[in-house]
Amino acid sequence: MMIICKFGGSSLANAQQFKKIKAIVESDPKRRVVVVSAVGKSHPDQNKITDLLYLLHAHLLYGVDYQALLNEIVERYRSIQLDLGLKFDVQAFFDRLKADLSPKTERDALVSIGEKLSAILCAEYLNWPMIDAKDSIVLTSDGTVDLERSSQKLSTLFQQYPHFVLPGFYGALPNGRIKLMKRGGSDITGSIVAAALHAEIYENWTDVNGIMMADPRIVPEAKPIPQLTYGELRELTFMGASILHEESIQAVKHLNIPLNIRNTNKPEEPGTLIRNDIIDDDQAEGFITGITGLKDFAVVTVHKEQIARHPQVLRQILESFERHDLLIEYMTKGIDSLSLTVKVEALKERQFDLFADLKQKCSIDKLTFEDDLALIAVVGRNMKEKPGISGQLFSALGAKNINIRLIAQGTDEISIIVGVANADFELTIQTLYEHFIRKNG
Repeated sequence: MMIICKFGGSSLANAQQFKKIKAIVESDPKRRVVVVSAVGKSHPDQNKITDLLYLLHAHLLYGVDYQALLNEIVERYRSIQLDLGLKFDVQAFFDRLKADLSPKTERDALVSIGEKLSAILCAEYLNWPMIDAKDSIVLTSDGTVDLERSSQKLSTLFQQYPHFVLPGFYGALPNGRIKLMKRGGSDITGSIVAAALHAEIYENWTDVNGIMMADPRIVPEAKPIPQLTYGELRELTFMGASILHEESIQAVKHLNIPLNIRNTNKPEEPGTLIRNDIIDDDQAEGFITGITGLKDFAVVTVHKEQIARHPQVLRQILESFERHDLLIEYMTKGIDSLSLTVKVEALKERQFDLFADLKQKCSIDKLTFEDDLALIAVVGRNMKEKPGISGQLFSALGAKNINIRLIAQGTDEISIIVGVANADFELTIQTLYEHFIRKNG
């Protein structure tokens, strides 16, 4: 039995954070693999090391003097090394790096240094070996993880090293060339390692007490979600909650490995536990998991008499959106109309071409358009067990004079989506939190 731990940039921001990591890891002998990000911010005015490394590459590419920028990067890592009394010589590492820097320096190899140095320092501090991700994580040309080959490499390494530290965010192409994942790639690395080694649990350590029931910037007193399903997590993420990228949970979700989001600064807090199925639900009332949303959507409504009886027209409309590379977020159908919700940003450059295409190829009667729409999702796996949720939602928003311009609900009844004016976005979330969560808490 083992636990895989991933620590994000905020958990590695300075020597004090490294000490917290060591205390967490040593508190449970089942924590046997640690995945780390690049050093993050110690305070809001600082830049993330990853951002500085991207900027350093740009300086090299365009011939801009980079010494001050390099000095800042060196000092951030050197201060950690000196404060922890580590033997690894950060200055010497960067001196060797500087000798090789040129406009031809590969971006991915340069940026990966952030994670690699975090792993080197963390490994020495824990007295564990450091395994380079380029020797264990195999990527394809588009940055996707080759799960089968990576799992084979990781399993072999684990037989040799019962404990190790691994840098996240990068791996290597089959030819050995370093390749970065997408932003948030350290989360993907942690998930891949947990799946490859069949972990008991995958812990993702960050600087919050788990996933909040609403955005704390909108609802300051929002409570953490004790537990939720991977399905609920997808709904919350899709509708705007800043949690984890879809790719970062696929490997553990597929093997039903629980994911625990924890706070490095408050390790006594249980955080949020995510799994495929939840049997013992001790949440308050147990039917609302979270409330989230996004602004700036538009609704395109196609009018045609008895459109519901013309499947070829429906197909032509959907093909027209596809031709213009527009992702349909939600779709509602009436007898004489079809309404399609898309993001305003995606529509604005294609609007006139799309409308011309619809009018020419779909034999429609009329076309209407409205933007300035925000979508808010009320998510909960047990809402279907509670009759009258939609009615309560309408009543709560009506009492605040919030006009509902759209409503959608999936057949699995895991979420209810409402569309309101952008100006009512924050008030809608606050009202729904008050009605469904605070009153029942």
